[in-house]
Amino acid sequence: MGEQVASYEAGQQAVFDGLKHHFGAQRLGTELTMFENIRKAHPDFYVTCADPSKSDLLGYAKAGHAKIAQETGELFDVTRVYVAPVPRREGTGRLRDNTRFARWKLTWKELEYIIYEVKWTEYMSPFRVYYVLSPRKPGDAETSAATDDLLFACGAWTTELHKEIYVFDDAHWSKDKELWASVQGASWDEVILDPTMKTNLIEDVQGFFDNKNLYKSLAVPWKRGLILHGVPGNGKTISLKALINALGARADPVPSLYVKSFDACQGPKYSIRSIFSHARVMAPCLLIFEDLDSLVTDKTRSYFLNEVDGLESNDGILMIGSTNHLNSLDPAISKRPSRFDRKYHFKIPNEEERVAYCHFWRKKLVESHLVDFPEDLCVVIAKLSAGFSFAYMKELFVIALLTIARGGGLEEGVEAEDTKSSTDSDPVIVDHEPAPVENAPTSDTEEKDNVPEEDGPESKKKRTLPQVDVPEHLQDNRLLKVVKAQLKMLLEEMDNGDGDEAPVKKPADEENEMCGDYAQQMRILARQNARANE
Repeated sequence: MGEQVASYEAGQQAVFDGLKHHFGAQRLGTELTMFENIRKAHPDFYVTCADPSKSDLLGYAKAGHAKIAQETGELFDVTRVYVAPVPRREGTGRLRDNTRFARWKLTWKELEYIIYEVKWTEYMSPFRVYYVLSPRKPGDAETSAATDDLLFACGAWTTELHKEIYVFDDAHWSKDKELWASVQGASWDEVILDPTMKTNLIEDVQGFFDNKNLYKSLAVPWKRGLILHGVPGNGKTISLKALINALGARADPVPSLYVKSFDACQGPKYSIRSIFSHARVMAPCLLIFEDLDSLVTDKTRSYFLNEVDGLESNDGILMIGSTNHLNSLDPAISKRPSRFDRKYHFKIPNEEERVAYCHFWRKKLVESHLVDFPEDLCVVIAKLSAGFSFAYMKELFVIALLTIARGGGLEEGVEAEDTKSSTDSDPVIVDHEPAPVENAPTSDTEEKDNVPEEDGPESKKKRTLPQVDVPEHLQDNRLLKVVKAQLKMLLEEMDNGDGDEAPVKKPADEENEMCGDYAQQMRILARQNARANE
């Protein structure tokens, strides 16, 4: 027994010595060199190389499917790293090992395996390999059936998502637990959209995954593509989160694959190929392309389209592309049938949708004793915020509520005033971003009719609050006063901006989707947030 233990430990010593010798001289083929070292050190064992990205043996064991323990002693190469909590003030952090050489003992189905974990840098990128050892038996074949069974079970587990979302960035797929956690609170109940559009979007997505047999019976490919478009801040992101969460909650969960970029040392075509290859493995799945117009360039368009509807089957893949600029997409992508053939326009919210959004905030504050938020105040705030995006309205509520919570108010810009109506009677004037809108001008002549003449800087109209009649019982409402003060402050800052605004346009009415210059709004919000955090 003692001789067996000594031989066992001598094997690890020989492998470790071989690794040090290899890295102490010119090296070629580290994976093969280590394979030969381990076979010589353990002649009575089968040795099998395994890719951790395909068979995560350590993760499989830590999930409770096997028992694993690291060999003790001094024959290892590990850097211990402190990982701060996120955010930094929550929790105490943790220690994580960056392992370059270690040996593990793994027990699975009453069989014992030795796992060598080896990591090195190759062509500026880290490369990691598991070497799986199982005992040889007389009459066995050249490969180990026991090891194959383990790798098969582990590989199937590794492919699945475990409270994770696949994210493609930096030319590779990774599993993101934090992104999965961030979508768990997303619900369609919190998405304020046109009811018909919301229903159609949900039915399009859920119906696709429910009707595989219907597609088959009609002899049409089981694949679809949707485009979510519109100016930023109007619900595209929260709708995607709600879709991901709803699909993950199905009886047979549908995985979501999220693409951030095509950037790769090997070129964007390599990334496109990797994306669709993995999506075909994970199908049925939801494949999301963020900012599709910036991902697909002239150089990659043909290759991308070949992957979308080329010879290879994309059965079970529902693609969703988001864009802030639909007109920037190549018509071959946005208008060609069988590619992205259904489009959802996320518009600047109308008054009804702004009222619904105000009710959403009122519901969140119903138990609060700091804020008096009567139900009929929702209509007043919605009228005052004509032309604002959902993101801008959210910031308006956040700033107003923070002001009240800090005890601020009059000293932060709320002046005593007659709240029956706004000081100025003109509707709010905001910049218009070119985008397809309902009732939009049909010609250049019609559009010019809506643009005031400008003889110089002095002739430019100032943005003002709309005239809104306020019921008598709301005239002294503190929340309303703070909201109006913040609105006036934001509009004044827009007028006193850097002078880089687009020519001011005054739509005929609110239904023409009054839309402020989004970049300028975001700059002002950043200044407001900085001020609120001081």
